[in-house]
Amino acid sequence: MWAGWFSLKSCEQDAAHKGTKREGTTSHHERQPAGTSARRAVADAAVAVAAYLVAGIWLGTVLVAEPASWWLALVAGAAVIVRAAGSVLRRVPRFSTPADRVTLGRAAVVACCAAVTAWDLFTGPGAHGLIVVLGTAAFLLDAADGRVARLTGSATAEGARLDSDTDAALVLVLSCAAAGSFGPWPLGVGLMYYVFLAAGWFRPSLKIPLPSSTLRKVIGAIQPAALLFALLPGVPVWLGSVALGAALGLLLYSFGRDVVGLERLRRADTARANPAAAAERRPARTAEESAGNGSSRTGW
Repeated sequence: MWAGWFSLKSCEQDAAHKGTKREGTTSHHERQPAGTSARRAVADAAVAVAAYLVAGIWLGTVLVAEPASWWLALVAGAAVIVRAAGSVLRRVPRFSTPADRVTLGRAAVVACCAAVTAWDLFTGPGAHGLIVVLGTAAFLLDAADGRVARLTGSATAEGARLDSDTDAALVLVLSCAAAGSFGPWPLGVGLMYYVFLAAGWFRPSLKIPLPSSTLRKVIGAIQPAALLFALLPGVPVWLGSVALGAALGLLLYSFGRDVVGLERLRRADTARANPAAAAERRPARTAEESAGNGSSRTGW
């Protein structure tokens, strides 16, 4: 894609696929001393948070006559950038790559978008134009981190997860903005990724890595595109609703398809691990099926 887009549908499964290194290669962070990598990771995370705070405060001076009301909006954006920075700082061993820096920069843009969205929800619709500009910038930047990872040999599973989380945060922010104009139902687009991850805690089969799928990536890319289209100033409500409804329908199909696929993979893995138990669970053939044409129905 928009390599990493969705993640909303491949979730961490596709993230694992994207982050897999080829045998015989050495990643960018493995070529650096451990102490240097750790210090760089801390610096990169700190710069991303600082960049968001500077941009957020500047946006407040431009948008808001009463700055006090802007601080609540800043908290909403801070949740996005702190999660992204924390993802880097929690790595063991701690490291960051050139691709991670691009993703952290994108996360700062998403955080600014989240702050503007929160302010828009607090004060009433009126900032959709700026939300679309920031959201589009974050959407387009999604192509950059994957390219940087390939060019610098710095693709990692951790970086792919950071990319996926940033993608999902953007879609959640845009769905919140859409909910202010279309009602709560567009939140289904933004929340589905997190519901899928939460379901994995209760159904471990949902954590099995999925094969890469072009269809999954395309449907994932459609989600932010549809949200941005619906939020464009001047787009009729009915047309925006059609775009969002189609995107949500495709997303439900993609999740359903992946859930079925994961259950099949689980059963296949179980059968390979314990063929005797799988044979016991297989339905017994009737006498008619064993003796004749394979059907117990008369008249066939």
